[in-house]
Amino acid sequence: MGRLDGRVAIVTGGAKGIGRHYSHALAREGARLMIADLADGKEAANEIARDHGANSVASAVTDVSDEGAVKALVAQTMERFGKIDVLVNNAALFAPLQETKCTEIDAALWDRVMAINLRGPFLMVKHVAPHMRAQGYGKIINIGSGSIFHGIPWMLHYVTSKGGIMAMTRVMALELGEHGIRVNTLSPGLTMSETLMAENPGHIATARDKVVASRSLKRDQHPQDLLGALVFLSSADSDFMTGQNVLVDGGNSNT
Repeated sequence: MGRLDGRVAIVTGGAKGIGRHYSHALAREGARLMIADLADGKEAANEIARDHGANSVASAVTDVSDEGAVKALVAQTMERFGKIDVLVNNAALFAPLQETKCTEIDAALWDRVMAINLRGPFLMVKHVAPHMRAQGYGKIINIGSGSIFHGIPWMLHYVTSKGGIMAMTRVMALELGEHGIRVNTLSPGLTMSETLMAENPGHIATARDKVVASRSLKRDQHPQDLLGALVFLSSADSDFMTGQNVLVDGGNSNT
């Protein structure tokens, strides 16, 4: 029996990279899933359906920065599964971002990072929380970043957006707790996801050795290192926990 049997989860950015690992982890624990991503999530959904049954998963191409698209996603999830218990706000713009001095970041790119990384989670919670409130229970996991504790040179747009995620979690936890909705942040360190390695070898070359050297556990971080914390925050095991940041980075930051 899985820790998420009977639960329904939405994973944004769940079609590839770390999000794909999140989707599989929740499905293994018994959750039924809506995979939402700008990329087509059919391949990931087909993998989960093969392992856990055709009624266990659906996917939708969604831009989380577009309120109309978010409303349609939530409506589609409710129509397919009848409820929403878990929201994983994972969709973010990071892997393609090239290292750029703060004085040279294009304003349009800055706005796009904020639209996906901050407005996206806000819109998802805005439209998912009413359904959680109606049932008196819900888990919201906002995906942050350990980078907010020490910074990353030439990644001001990304680090700033993830600082906003932590602030968002604290306020949402205070507002939504009375309705049985728990809101927490899961913050990875630099993670060697398939997407990052394929799309940004330059950033890996700059940051990888330095990050590993600064960790208490001196090795690369992989998506699998995050799955235990994700399932914990999604399940009843963390029911008396809200407004917190769970940092999984091998001891790079001590908080």
